[in-house]
Formats: sequence, structure tokens, C-alpha cells
Amino acid sequence: MTDPISDADRRSSLLAAKIRVLVDRRWGDAADATPGSFPSGATLVDERGGRAWVLVDADGERRLGGALAIAARAGVGELHVIIDDPVAAGIVARRAGQFASPPLVWRSEGPDLHPVGSAPPAADPPPPPEAELYRPVLVAAGLDPVVEGGVLSGELHGLEVGCVVVQPDGAAHVEAGVGRFDREASAMMFAELGEADSLARAVDIVRGYRHAGAERHPLNQLVPERWLRAVVVAHPELVGAAELRAVGSAVPRPNLTADGVATAVGTDQAGDPVVVVCSTGVNLDLVPAAADDRLTHCPDARLILAVPERDAVPITTDLAVLLSDPAEVMAVTGDWRSVADRSR
Repeated sequence: MTDPISDADRRSSLLAAKIRVLVDRRWGDAADATPGSFPSGATLVDERGGRAWVLVDADGERRLGGALAIAARAGVGELHVIIDDPVAAGIVARRAGQFASPPLVWRSEGPDLHPVGSAPPAADPPPPPEAELYRPVLVAAGLDPVVEGGVLSGELHGLEVGCVVVQPDGAAHVEAGVGRFDREASAMMFAELGEADSLARAVDIVRGYRHAGAERHPLNQLVPERWLRAVVVAHPELVGAAELRAVGSAVPRPNLTADGVATAVGTDQAGDPVVVVCSTGVNLDLVPAAADDRLTHCPDARLILAVPERDAVPITTDLAVLLSDPAEVMAVTGDWRSVADRSR
């Protein structure tokens, strides 16, 4: 039987050797650089020369924050990020361009490195008109309508409970359930119910678990940053805003269990545009992701990073001030989940 730990160690060794070959071939004067580990990658840090290299092997579009943290911790000013995937490399280059001293992004091709140009800003299109007809249905079920990536869904405390699906022929309907696979299961379980009734059944199930004080359950552990966004949209004063609405992110999360951010746009108390990006836990990619979302929705807006008080860690502030237009970190104090319960 293959030992998975040995496989992981072997992969780390291969990545460490790869970054050494790539850096030596391109720069030739980094023999004294110190190797280090990185999630799905490897690093070299040349403190004397003030340089660092980070090789990203997987999930590259979400790793710029970690690379920036490596450089900040080492106190080096020149950062090179190396990525194999051309699509991810373009996204990272776009995000890197939001910083005052942009990291340089390279794509590896065999033993050679090539500079990467920035991908164009992401888009967050509106849903088809047929989907918008179902907005009152979502509201009547007690859900918050949210539009992301051209899809209209209904959320309860930030968790998707229903989604409006538009067929190629333009026919639309509501599917109840948490995520695509749960919606497919719900369609079979509630086949005898109409759309409104099946949606109500799903809402009742989720509401029983997704509230402050509930026992730990997958339904109250999924996408906590979206729960936080629901709170600040309902209570924009918590982050110094006058009004907010949820929007999609430049890089959508691949699934409900992956780390991510949740973004809203609106105006602050002075009437100026603001982008608020919510995160929970220690998410090293919060700052690059937030800057990317601002670029998508309102490049000149004030950028606020909203996190629970316990998650307002120094590295977030350290990276936020490195942006060309720095972001502000705002800690949401107290039990914010209870605020959400009081909103309903």
C-alpha cells in the first residue's frame, strides 16, 4: 500500500528541486537562497539580495496572499511568483497589479520562465430576465436574493437554499437545496411538492440549524463569510456604510467547503462608493481577492475588509497597506451571528 505521507514528501522534494532549477536558470545568482515550504508549492528566499521566489503548483489563483506573506515575513521587497497554469497565472498577474510594488508573475514552460500579462478584469453579469421573475418567490420564502455570475439564488444567513435555473430555451424554475448536488437530491425527495412548497421545506430544514447558539452542524459551518456578509448587508452601519448589496467575486469559489470571500457594494455614510469584502478565519488571500473584487465592481471605491474581531490578525493589515489604494480592516465586534437572527 502506498504511504500518502511519503507521496507528499516526494512531491515536496520534486517542487523544491523544480524551483531551484528554474531560479538558477533565469537568475543564476541565487545559490545562497534558502528553500522553504508552501502549500502545493515551494519557496526560495534570498534575504541578502532582498528577493523571494514562490512556486505554486495547484490552486494558483488563490495563493498570491500566501506568497506576499512569505515576502513580508522575510523582509524582502522583490517577489517572484511562478505558476504553471496560464489561466491562474493571468489572474494572479491581475491581482498583483493592484499592489504599489507589484510582484512579478512568471509562467513556467519546461526549464524556462516567461513573464505573464494581466488577465482582463472579471465580469459579474446580471441574470436573465426570466430568472428575475422568480425574485418575489425567493423573498416570499424568507430568503435574501443574491446575484452572482449571472445566477439568481436565495440565501438564508448566507447559505444558498434555492437557485433559479434557466434552461437553454428560456424556461426558468426554482430548485431547492444547498448547493447543486443537494438540489438534485431535493428534487427527488420533494418531487410531489410544487416549487414554493419544496423551497419552504428546504428553508425550514436550514433554519433549524443555521442560527446563533445552534449545535455544530454542517449547515452552520459552511461559508461563514457569506453569513457575515448577510449581516453587514442587513446592518451596513457595522462597517460604516449606508447601504450595501451582495455581488459576485472575481474568482468564484469552486464549492461550498472551499475558503473564499463574500463581497458587497454600496455607499458609505458620506455617500461615496464602497466595496466591502467579508472573510472569516485567517484567510491569507483576503487582500488580493478583495482588491480583485474592487477592480471588478468599482475600481475607485473605498475598500473595506470586514472580519470578526478575533480574526483581525496583523498580517491582514500588513498586506492591506501594500495596495496602491490601501484597504481598511474593520473588525465586526460581538456575536455577529446573533445580529443576523435579530434581523428576521
